[in-house]
Amino acid sequence: MVDDVNTHWVDQNRRIAHIRMLNILAGLVWCLGGVILLVKGGTLLAGSASLFPGAVWPWIAAGAGLLLGAVKGKFIFSRSCKNNLTRISSLRHPKLWQFFSPGFFVLLSLMIAAGAVLSRLAHTSFAVLVGVAVLDLAIGAALLASSRVFWQQKAFVKSSA
Repeated sequence: MVDDVNTHWVDQNRRIAHIRMLNILAGLVWCLGGVILLVKGGTLLAGSASLFPGAVWPWIAAGAGLLLGAVKGKFIFSRSCKNNLTRISSLRHPKLWQFFSPGFFVLLSLMIAAGAVLSRLAHTSFAVLVGVAVLDLAIGAALLASSRVFWQQKAFVKSSA
């Protein structure tokens, strides 16, 4: 009887630890993606500024992209974060690769490939360069703005069983 209780307690603690690790991985990938896109967008924007020094509208577009990204992060991407945390917490036997759903990994791969193609196309014209920079800034800002959900939901906090 005591062994059954101890086994259940150990299994429950192990499950909680695995869920916490999945939450940490999901949050890390989410934030890292945001930082990478912000750096990439900033680099592209700086490149566009060197092509036409003194041009103001690319910086205005960048500000608009960051603002749009913050709004998108608050109202759209935050929902994705909440849904993913709910999905993770419902896993009965969590595995390391389950920090995102299989469909999301496919979507992530497609988004990375599309980003690489857009980066190559960005150097074809000034307008495309600024457009890709603003897109990267907007998505990066959205990812970082929505990452607050991980903190609000206390996804990284070690809880007791």
